[in-house]
Amino acid sequence: MPTNPEHNQSEPRPLDELRQSIDGLDQQIVDLLARRAELVVEVGESKRDTNTPIYAPHRERAVLDRIQSLNKGPLSNHTLECIYRELMSGSFSLEQALRIGYLGPPGSFSHLAAVRHFGRSVDFAEFGAIESVFRAVASGHCQYGLVPYENSTGGSVTDTLDAFQEYEVTVYAEAQIEINHCLLSNVPKDRIKRIASRPQALGQCRQWLAREFPNAEHVATASSSLAVQTVVDSEDAAAIGSSLAGSLYGVNVLFDGVQDKPNNVTRFLVIAMEHALPTGSDKTTISFVTSHEPGALVDVLAVFRDAGINLSHIDKRPSGRENWQYMFFIDADAHQDDPTMRDAISKARALCRIFNVHGAYPRAEQVL
Repeated sequence: MPTNPEHNQSEPRPLDELRQSIDGLDQQIVDLLARRAELVVEVGESKRDTNTPIYAPHRERAVLDRIQSLNKGPLSNHTLECIYRELMSGSFSLEQALRIGYLGPPGSFSHLAAVRHFGRSVDFAEFGAIESVFRAVASGHCQYGLVPYENSTGGSVTDTLDAFQEYEVTVYAEAQIEINHCLLSNVPKDRIKRIASRPQALGQCRQWLAREFPNAEHVATASSSLAVQTVVDSEDAAAIGSSLAGSLYGVNVLFDGVQDKPNNVTRFLVIAMEHALPTGSDKTTISFVTSHEPGALVDVLAVFRDAGINLSHIDKRPSGRENWQYMFFIDADAHQDDPTMRDAISKARALCRIFNVHGAYPRAEQVL
């Protein structure tokens, strides 16, 4: 008679015994975290003596890579990264208070991205426009700013591209954040006649809205979180926004995940007045204006092709200097200090009327 393998397995231990074991491990974890924090305080003192930045993306990447290499399960690498980002956030607060600027109001997807990337132990400052985040970093009001750069379905964020032409800040890091749009309202579905949100958010949910609310008016707002605020007491309106905004402003989530494409990811850039060191898996963001000659753009791009450097992003914006003059933006998959990349930058610069290296930074390895 075949043996049921389940009968060969030992019976699970009593729940009280398991909880006691977990309590004992929690005590050990807290003790180890305290010892780690004591070392962090020493690190902070050393950084102040040597004028070393508190937040160092290359060190952050090294820590996360090492932790994931040690992971034997059952926790996922993504879970461990989230835990350690919060741990590092607490470490920042022990070393020095950090202020992070983002496009507000609170509850926006930029706010959500800032919390996921920097954790909850830093200070956050909201701004009403992306340009204001750049200005806050350039003036020293914030040590770092987090701005949306491109969306996997909606493309580049033009306000960010334009701000790079006005402010001499450095791209210091990047973060990829999964964007999960919710329909939020305090009234039933059948009473909704207006739906408010940032135009990009409405565009990313266009097909779903046409199917579920074909007659509803679309109302454009400056941000998705502002849209959520406007419908708190409305009797006939809803907003597209984050569940975070709903919890902050007291608006119910009627539908979750209403974006047309499930893998909706926005890439955010961390801007600073510092330069990130190489990690071996980096990007460099560059903008340039070519000469007015046939094939000028092709010649510039060919420099990177011939050097074997992949370009993972390209876009253009009016330069704002002359009519019909365009500033091209590219992301090259290499650090600006790599010898091959340094040589390519030198050759490309010689072919351009304007050439700016906005910074090199570690590639984001996980979608948060």
